[in-house]
Amino acid sequence: MIFLLLLGVPAALGHLYLWRRLVVDTTLPRTLGRRIGGMAVVGAFAMLMSALVVTRRVPPEYGKFFAWPGFVWLAVLFYLAIALGIAEIPRRILLKRATLVPAAAGSVGIEPVEVVPDPSRRLFISRSVAIGSGIAAGSVVGYGMTQALGAPQLLTVPVTLDKLQTSLSGFRIAVVSDIHLGPLLGRSHTERIVRMINEQEADLVAIVGDLVDGTVAELGEAAAPLRDLVSKQGSFFVTGNHEYFSGHEPWLRELDKLGVNPLRNEGLTVAGGIELVGVNDVTGRAYDDGPDFDRAFTGRDRNNPVVLLSHQPVQVGEASSRGVDLQLSGHTHGGQMVPFNFVVPLQQPGVAGLSKVDDTWLYVSRGAGFWGPPVRVGAPPDITMIELRTAG
Repeated sequence: MIFLLLLGVPAALGHLYLWRRLVVDTTLPRTLGRRIGGMAVVGAFAMLMSALVVTRRVPPEYGKFFAWPGFVWLAVLFYLAIALGIAEIPRRILLKRATLVPAAAGSVGIEPVEVVPDPSRRLFISRSVAIGSGIAAGSVVGYGMTQALGAPQLLTVPVTLDKLQTSLSGFRIAVVSDIHLGPLLGRSHTERIVRMINEQEADLVAIVGDLVDGTVAELGEAAAPLRDLVSKQGSFFVTGNHEYFSGHEPWLRELDKLGVNPLRNEGLTVAGGIELVGVNDVTGRAYDDGPDFDRAFTGRDRNNPVVLLSHQPVQVGEASSRGVDLQLSGHTHGGQMVPFNFVVPLQQPGVAGLSKVDDTWLYVSRGAGFWGPPVRVGAPPDITMIELRTAG
């Protein structure tokens, strides 16, 4: 209910704004066009709310019929509202000039020029703005869909760790997050990710949360290709917030069967000189399964560099206080759609890429999937090869 209010109320206001600009301003009162336009806006709102509600209550094979049109429309709505908002000032200036035009002066003597409203010019300006905004929004969303549905970018990011043994310089960790299997992304999505990772011959694979948006019964087959992941030191997983919405315990058991090792507030030594630690997502606190750094760091050799897997970057504060050398995270999607990349820093210390918090390196993946609209603008999906290097 809270989720629907948080998204449903802004969506309703957005549709009301679109109704004013795309229907009322571009049609004459009591005409068929205005009635059809009004019904179209109401139908679009219903389609969006169906995507938010129905997809949570039916299997993905049926939910996709609601998810595709509803979530694509959500992206169009968002960018259409932005385009219309940007056009608001020039629109008002042009409308002010078009409201009054000279009328014919009298033929005898010199008389004051009468001015009268010109509704045809007002309609022309409003329709031109509506068409231009629609083309702009459609173009942005179309581009964003090619980014979201295309292959993730393959990035290589070198990270220098002071405590890394010389023999381990060049150790490569494949980092992938936010795969988001669900009604819009299925088995073929997983197969492509697995193929791309395996081609890199990584030393270790780290999946840092938000693998799924659905239960094991619904998405187990979509996740099955993860059993084909190949790396020298194994594949590891930590929970994201969406695992808790999808039934985290069954998923952790399923991943274990697939050979992807869950790290639940625990760690181990890999390659004879790297402490790999994983903590649960902060959302787990509401499910009696929250992060426990004390437990996770028990028994770790502090002479070795510590690499922490944590879904949300926000946990880097705790990580830094415990001497973590590198934290690998996701969750932000890099903002997914501009301008959300400017909003993420209000909640998280990193949006995407490599940064440093005190003495801890923080790497945030933009993720390999998407949530909601199948659209990415300014934040293409990625799979990252972290290459550890010794200092000097």
